[in-house]
Amino acid sequence: MSWWDDVDGDDSDADEPYGQYDESSVRVRPNPKGNRPRTKTRPTYDDAPVGWVTNVDRGRFGVLVGTGSGSDSEHVITATKARELGKKSVVTGDHVSLVGDVSGDPGSLARIVKVAERTTLLRRSADDSDEVERVIVANADQMLIVVAAADPEPRTRLIDRYLVAAFDAGLDPILCITKTDLADPAPFLAHFACLSLRIVTSRSDDVPFEALHDLLDDKVTVTVGHSGVGKSTLVNALTGSTRAIGVVNSVTGRGRHTSSSSIALRVRDGGWIIDTPGVRSFGLGHVDPANVFRAFASHAIPVRPARDGIPLAQAHDWEIVDRVQDGELGATGVERLDSFRALLTGMGASDPGLE
Repeated sequence: MSWWDDVDGDDSDADEPYGQYDESSVRVRPNPKGNRPRTKTRPTYDDAPVGWVTNVDRGRFGVLVGTGSGSDSEHVITATKARELGKKSVVTGDHVSLVGDVSGDPGSLARIVKVAERTTLLRRSADDSDEVERVIVANADQMLIVVAAADPEPRTRLIDRYLVAAFDAGLDPILCITKTDLADPAPFLAHFACLSLRIVTSRSDDVPFEALHDLLDDKVTVTVGHSGVGKSTLVNALTGSTRAIGVVNSVTGRGRHTSSSSIALRVRDGGWIIDTPGVRSFGLGHVDPANVFRAFASHAIPVRPARDGIPLAQAHDWEIVDRVQDGELGATGVERLDSFRALLTGMGASDPGLE
């Protein structure tokens, strides 16, 4: 008889070392995360409250919620990004779905659980050789390019970059010349005479409210511009904001950054302006060179997906290539074409041949 056999001949397992631990007597440990099996089905959040991101600040998002423009229920709440979004970015202008406390009461915090498909996306990179993009604004309708006639001196090549970025993003560009009391803007505007641009001029002591409202009302407009050109002054006048206003260094001639992040502000009487930080460079490394070429092409090209067969936006008829070759644009046209080729070279792309 082996040592594990029943030593007293009965059927009891009391004297058997391991008999008392048969499967029927093992205590089953409960699932520490609950008894229900984990499912791969995730919530769709179709019924979640929706909002519009108005600003981003160190991992916290201001989100406009409520229905109806200017209604009593409309208010801005604070939200954070939910873990399930992973590395997906949330930027000013995004339409989002929310869970949690959307009351906007002090100390309340909601979570952004879903980002709606974007219609437009303004991006820039550190330089033309860097393909890593930085998303600036989503879902804007147009771009207001602010440039000073003087102090600081205007830079035509920087404006070219803004125009290419606007085209790539699907935004309709507007050129606003400030500080026209300090210098005649005509020589600068001559560089863009061959382009079908909407142009507004502004003095240091006078904002053309009527002209700007005609362009901005009922639109979401993102502003861009070199530091110190008067962009914040313009935005403050149009929105009633008190954003800091910078000055231009008298030695370097450069402006000081006064805006550190993008923020959406309601335009008086309608529309929204998204004010972005001033920049001294605007990299296009993320842009397809073909889009640069189309931005200077001779025919207008739809730049947003069609909805119900109707293009949502259409690029200007730049007409640059054909008109330069025909000699119609003279020295100005040649300069525009040189700028185009310089952009392609900086991006490491080859000249596609403008025969």
